[in-house]
Amino acid sequence: MTLKRQLFIASLLMLLIPWAGLQFVLELDQALRDQAARQLQGQAGRVAGFAAEQLQESPVITPGAGVIYANLLSRPPNLDGYGDDWPGYDEEVSGQQWQSTQRVNDSDGAEVSWQAAVYHKHLYLLVRVSGRAAEFFNPGNPGRLHDQIQLHFIDGNQATHRLIRPQAPGAINAIEPGQEGSTDYRISGYWQAVSNGYQAELRIPRPAPTSRFGFRVTWPGTEASAAGDGKVMAGHAPAKLVTRLPSLENRLAAMIAPGQGAWVLEPDGWVIARQQRSSEADEPEFDSLSPLQILERISLNGLRALVRFYQPDPTLLDDEAHRMDTGNLPSPGLVRHRDGDPHMLVKQPLDDGRVLVLEESLDQLLALSGSTLGSVIARSVLLIIGLMLVLLGYASWLSWRITRLQRAVSATIDDDGRVLGSLPPARAKDELGDLARQFSHMVDRLHGYTDYLESFSRRLSHELKTPVAVVRSSLENLSHTTDPAHQASYIERARSATDRLSQILQGMSEAARLEQSLDHAEKEIFDLADVMAQTTLAYQELDPDHRIGYSGPASGCSCLGSPELLVQLLDKLVDNARDFTPPQGRIEVRLRRRQGQLELSVFNEGSSLPGSLTSDIFSPFVSVRTGKQEGHLGQGLLIVRLIAEHHGGEVTATNESDGVRFTVLVPAARPLQGS
Repeated sequence: MTLKRQLFIASLLMLLIPWAGLQFVLELDQALRDQAARQLQGQAGRVAGFAAEQLQESPVITPGAGVIYANLLSRPPNLDGYGDDWPGYDEEVSGQQWQSTQRVNDSDGAEVSWQAAVYHKHLYLLVRVSGRAAEFFNPGNPGRLHDQIQLHFIDGNQATHRLIRPQAPGAINAIEPGQEGSTDYRISGYWQAVSNGYQAELRIPRPAPTSRFGFRVTWPGTEASAAGDGKVMAGHAPAKLVTRLPSLENRLAAMIAPGQGAWVLEPDGWVIARQQRSSEADEPEFDSLSPLQILERISLNGLRALVRFYQPDPTLLDDEAHRMDTGNLPSPGLVRHRDGDPHMLVKQPLDDGRVLVLEESLDQLLALSGSTLGSVIARSVLLIIGLMLVLLGYASWLSWRITRLQRAVSATIDDDGRVLGSLPPARAKDELGDLARQFSHMVDRLHGYTDYLESFSRRLSHELKTPVAVVRSSLENLSHTTDPAHQASYIERARSATDRLSQILQGMSEAARLEQSLDHAEKEIFDLADVMAQTTLAYQELDPDHRIGYSGPASGCSCLGSPELLVQLLDKLVDNARDFTPPQGRIEVRLRRRQGQLELSVFNEGSSLPGSLTSDIFSPFVSVRTGKQEGHLGQGLLIVRLIAEHHGGEVTATNESDGVRFTVLVPAARPLQGS
């Protein structure tokens, strides 16, 4: 598996953080909702106590009793027969805006719809008959059947009846049946023809709470009704008039907080009080939000949707309905309005059988669906996602850098192991940059070592070819001659060639032994100036034919290394200098301090080096000697280079105006304490 894939899989483990965070969020949301439900239940108990006090004088509607429910109006409607000022009225949507719709089984397929409303001391009744045209009352023929509305009032054992029989569209009043001319002006209204039927809008004195009220719409029909008078009837039997109680609603408004709603229900579910307060939190304008706030709101909405996905399914609650089935409402639990907003709902029964329903929007609760805590968690989610993306990007970037380094290293070596080139320079200052630079340094050294081996094999082949050829030719000539003088000459030539071969092998062995000894040589801190001065003095005494001198400090040049090896290095340089210095020529051994390094150099008068050999002069089997010195192996300067590199230094050769200077740079060491 590639490192990139490993980093990717390791980064995916960070997904455990949002998963654990989600589990924490869900548990916290459940705990907060439970706490909110307990607080809301306590508040419902207090509100129920005050509601019970307000309802002491209001009779309870027993379950199963007939009820006519009347809306509570904020202003009286205009009695014009049209009803467009009634709440929820829509003439084009038949039946949906009405409290009750009754299809009548007659030949016309007529339909009766109605709704009732209360304003102060009056009851308003809107009745609509669809599917037939009205037949009006004819005073000249009172026995002819016609359309009419019968009103019934029952208070205890006393029953009162009123009759509305319009003679034409327009204003209408009620009369007492059987008493012509006895008009009841307390009941007024308007009869209006509408599309596909007619409509009557009535204002009636509000019945007493203990009385019952009913109405019936009749018109001529081909099928006899239960009355047996050839009329078709539809309407509502006398029943209790139920409406909301303004005094109780005002009391509830003072006891609920913003974002809460309260209902008081009769035992059968009829709403007698409803009060809701909208949330006081104002949503800021979209244009006023910063990009970060917009992103935060998007994440908050996503968090809300995720939390609601794991929440229990809320029960649908029609908060505008006139009747609620208390058995289907959770206690406590979540409900959802038709506009989609979730609420926490609790129920509190009253002593008389009524029920108080109290709810609160989750936006107002200290829950994750709210804005305060939800915003904090949404920001945390954004931060975690941002960190995940940053880590994934950083892992991909590291993988790309490692892959690039791998390709660069692979491109520098061919299939046969030959070094083709160097690595591109690395500018990064981190560990990967250091690794790239180490690889580059390793490739450069490997390239140099490969070149050294190739040149070594060529030079060794060249050095061995001549003595081997001399030995072969001498042996062949020796086999073809019997002259003792010639035989002695050929034998001498073969002996000289074998001596040359012995010198080559001895030089190679010396270099090999030196390389092995370098691996085991122990380093110590010593004064290089003292060693160089003493050694140069010995050279001067042993070689009176040259002027050998030392230039530099007598002491105080501390060096970490092997004094024996550095003396051997100086021996090779001075021996090389004597070979190229004419008699009585000057050879100078110089030591200087140079920016944390020690510069050891040997100068000799004489001919300069060829320009093409200033760098190759330190390779094996390279020599510029001529004449008597032509048989030299060229291994001395190779030993000089090996000793210099062992001490962490380097050696160079430069031509000067009157000779050649070999310079060795080695690191200086801190002097020993007390030295």
